[in-house]
Amino acid sequence: MDEKEVKPVRYAYSVTSALLVGGAAISLATGYPAGAQVAQNDDSHMARVVPRAGAPESFADLTAQLQPAVVNISTRQRIEVQANGNPFAGTPFEGLFGRPGQQQQEPQYREGQSLGSGFIISADGYVVTNNHVVSPSGRGTVEEITVTMPDGTEYEAQLVGTDPQSDLAVLKVSRREAFPFVEFGDSSQARPGDWVVAIGNPFGLGGTVTSGIVSAVYRNTGSGGAYDRYIQTDAAINRGNSGGPLFDMQGNVIGINNAIFSPSGGSVGIGFAIPAEIAAPIVEKLRTGVEIERGYLGINIQPVTDDLADSLGIQQKRGEIVQAVQPGEPAAEAGIEPGDIVLKVNNQDVTPEQTLSYLVANIRPGTTIPVELIRDGQMRRLNVKVGKRPSEEELRQQQMFDPDAQDEEDMQPGENTVIEESLGLQVLPLNAQIARQLGVAADTQGLVVGTVDPNSDAARKGLQRGDIILTANYRRVASADDLEAIVSAAKSENREAVLLRIQRRGRPATYLPVRLR
Repeated sequence: MDEKEVKPVRYAYSVTSALLVGGAAISLATGYPAGAQVAQNDDSHMARVVPRAGAPESFADLTAQLQPAVVNISTRQRIEVQANGNPFAGTPFEGLFGRPGQQQQEPQYREGQSLGSGFIISADGYVVTNNHVVSPSGRGTVEEITVTMPDGTEYEAQLVGTDPQSDLAVLKVSRREAFPFVEFGDSSQARPGDWVVAIGNPFGLGGTVTSGIVSAVYRNTGSGGAYDRYIQTDAAINRGNSGGPLFDMQGNVIGINNAIFSPSGGSVGIGFAIPAEIAAPIVEKLRTGVEIERGYLGINIQPVTDDLADSLGIQQKRGEIVQAVQPGEPAAEAGIEPGDIVLKVNNQDVTPEQTLSYLVANIRPGTTIPVELIRDGQMRRLNVKVGKRPSEEELRQQQMFDPDAQDEEDMQPGENTVIEESLGLQVLPLNAQIARQLGVAADTQGLVVGTVDPNSDAARKGLQRGDIILTANYRRVASADDLEAIVSAAKSENREAVLLRIQRRGRPATYLPVRLR
């Protein structure tokens, strides 16, 4: 089985490529990098920055010391497959190809495998890797894990503990002699431009060494979650490098190679490693059998974008907006509401590099913390008793979904020149009949989107026919006149966007900033 051990991070490639090309064109326009030009022309006020002496001529000595502790990891898996291979399975025609009274066949299985990397952190044989390297694929179970040393010696490994949320796992191998091992370093001291070395098992080739620099620290990839916080490097990382170490020049592990950005599936010089400062405490708990408890507020959040800031009249990007609040959870008990802009958690700023999810996850459940937020333009401070994060399965069960909702009937939108010209929308008031068609309570108040101008910002943001506008700039809208008044007021205040709260069938209500035109 061909497994992809390095998790691909998905991006909008066309947008990313355009930005990269644009940046290159600007820096080459004068023939000199902008920073170098300034330094050259301002000798009297700016000290010259020169490369530090001692840049390595070779990584061979460092590699010779570290490589014995880096291992290859392979798994043998038993994967359940469809028994009869009926091409019409799951369709209304499936039963036509079976005999009446035929008993259901026993499930069939096939063998699969995965390959990855890891590193030994103690003389008695504890090994660190990624959880996805040793996790079963789909409907399967891992039957055997093998750790292979650089000299080819193989050991059967025991799974000590896994943590899917951080994508970390700890294994144990045993022998009479002590194992070579490496140690975690201080990733908080890493800076863009620092040399790093990655050692691992790309494409199953065995011990492979690549070098590069730290491209960025605390990179947020947009994938969400408490641990979307990586060291970015241009050291070549490929499939099979997952779980392998990223070393600094002192031979300390400052990251665990985890994911790549790759339109092609191979290395394009953008790899991501879990920082050691995040990984080391989790690894220690897994190693010692201590339960990992994470803080939890029970809210859905979204970063404050430029459009969102414009719709709220905020001067700069700050904090994260609360999209939804789970009833009965800590945030709801403390009085946090949808639409609140959370600026600080436990006296720490909420930033793209230090997200609300990350801050809360690292607070012990049961701790009471201050939360600073903006509501209706006013600063507020609430005390919240942090709860314990539920399991991933429990979180999935909390998601709202209405599988029995019926398709909406034709809706005739009303005409309103201000709304249509400003937002690119035609809307009509929500009544009990339309509410039933859209799967919401009959007494829900709002405006139903009838049509969306495909050239509007609303269309670019994904607004579509059948969406319900509940509020605009935090004010309820029961009629088109209500929305028109809010749009007119926003224009008079020179705001460039309006913040709409949107309800869509089967989903929680969310806030969506729509630019005015």
